Amino acid sequence: MVRFSRWGLCAVALCAAFAAVEANAKATSDVVTVSAVTDHSGVLPGGKIRAAVVIAIQDGWHTNSHKPLDKYLIATVLKLEPLEGVTAGEFAYPPGEEIKLAFSDGLVSVYEGKTAIGVPLEVAQSVATGTLTLKGSLRIQACDDKSCLGPSTIKFEVPIKVLAPGETPAAQEAELFAAIDKYSETKPAEATAKPAVVESASAVKTTQPAAAQTWQELLPQFEIAGQSGFVSTEEFLKWIDRSEKGEAAPQSGGLLGLTGSVATGGFTLKGLGLPLVILLTLIGGITLNLTPCVLPLIPVNLAIIGAGVRAGSRTKGFLLGGMYGLGTALLYGVLGLVAVLGAASFGSLNAQWWFNAAIALVFVVLALAMFDVILIDFTKYQSKLGIRKDSGNYLFAFIMGAVNALLAGACVAPVVIAVVLYSQDAYARGAAIALALPFLLGVGMALPWPFAGAGLAHLPKPGMWMVRVKQAFGVFILLFSAYYGYQAYGQFSARYLVDKSAVLASAQTSAEEGWVTSLDEGLAQARREKKPVLIDFWATWCKNCLYMNETTFKDPAVLKRLENFVKIKYQAEDPESSPAKDVLANFEYVGLPLYVVLLPK
Repeated sequence: MVRFSRWGLCAVALCAAFAAVEANAKATSDVVTVSAVTDHSGVLPGGKIRAAVVIAIQDGWHTNSHKPLDKYLIATVLKLEPLEGVTAGEFAYPPGEEIKLAFSDGLVSVYEGKTAIGVPLEVAQSVATGTLTLKGSLRIQACDDKSCLGPSTIKFEVPIKVLAPGETPAAQEAELFAAIDKYSETKPAEATAKPAVVESASAVKTTQPAAAQTWQELLPQFEIAGQSGFVSTEEFLKWIDRSEKGEAAPQSGGLLGLTGSVATGGFTLKGLGLPLVILLTLIGGITLNLTPCVLPLIPVNLAIIGAGVRAGSRTKGFLLGGMYGLGTALLYGVLGLVAVLGAASFGSLNAQWWFNAAIALVFVVLALAMFDVILIDFTKYQSKLGIRKDSGNYLFAFIMGAVNALLAGACVAPVVIAVVLYSQDAYARGAAIALALPFLLGVGMALPWPFAGAGLAHLPKPGMWMVRVKQAFGVFILLFSAYYGYQAYGQFSARYLVDKSAVLASAQTSAEEGWVTSLDEGLAQARREKKPVLIDFWATWCKNCLYMNETTFKDPAVLKRLENFVKIKYQAEDPESSPAKDVLANFEYVGLPLYVVLLPK
């Protein structure tokens, strides 16, 4: 048997390696740089100046133009932050170059090499002399001939020097702005009483009619009736039925079927999942008392707290044993709450392949500890606490129960860690009952103690059978490892082993079959027609999205069932960035695909 430190370092190193694979992937900033210049060295108060946002793209790479030929592609979009005293006019985007790529069926409109976006600016008469800093961002997706990086937002700044009366601004960057003049005649926006920079060109006054309401205004007018991920066609139909009726619509929550009920705000389990999980956890806690690290020490601990034959009466022994067990149960409950509620990032992390792979590795290490291959034992720290022994005292019995639970032995610690890790994951998936699992494990361990303290329980004779019990826990933990390993493989495969062009083509076909691609338009239509809504969140890197498009959404029964729905396809190419992040924040997002049913209020 080797010490945990060596194995622990290996585990940490491998976990770091998983994260490094993701972190070291080529970033958009490696292939695209964004800067800004102005056409004059400065501007007088009340005057006008033009800025150019320069996009430099590495050879062999491109970005989609501002107006891609395919509405599913990520367009290049410029945004400016509000700046008092400065008004922006309509942005002058360069025209895209139409080319044929390996992954596209037809031509695509792209930017290559070096190009620029023109931005006319007007400075208010009231602006004082000095330098203003106009901040902005450019939303792009960089691709080569075979694949694309994730969408990215690159920030930049435009320094605007406001001159004193009498100073003359000098012209600069004439060649660059002459090129901008060739593809667009920039027109400054009309000055307003309170000038402010608009966040995007679409907000500038143009001839195009604006949408009556945005999705942010429309969404509160609907009730979230159901959320689901990747499921079979049969399960999808059942889920649609439950959602439209306003019944609980579960979303998958892990190995034991823990699920969150969106419609009711409560939480449940599939079928008999809830009582089964509670029963299994309690039995697991009781069984831990039969491991070789716990069973032989029960008489010793009873003697230390003054229970058993030393209690003087069965009632006192029962109460002392009960206090000892209560300390154990509450300690595990508190540890579980702190660990689970403190892991706020689990909701997004458990959708990452490398995170689930790391969890699988940790479970392998914990299982090896149950087979005595490595040692995880915190009892060596018990003597350092200096707790004064006071036999027969209820508070002392409670403290001893909590201390022994905290400094769990080699047979108990791996199981406790495994339960806490699983609870974190299940809670992040929407199962509130997961908060109670560590406490229930402690309750299971505590149940025999009142009876043992009263002398009413007959303790089994120690033997090799205890080792087998410990090893059985190891097998159970290995099952969890296999589950998370399977999750990691599925996520890795769905993200990196997917034909993006096939997903895109499938989404295009769906659009031709009655799906709406604008969230604003889809919600507005559903509101007018008083129809339920189905939102399909997808991305080109999502293999399961393609599978659902080609199977479930082509099934005759599903097509007929969705006839009365307004169906929306929302491309969440980069769920961690706006605008997809803002939309997904309203739902229980843990990965793609994500399906949401909304009912008009």
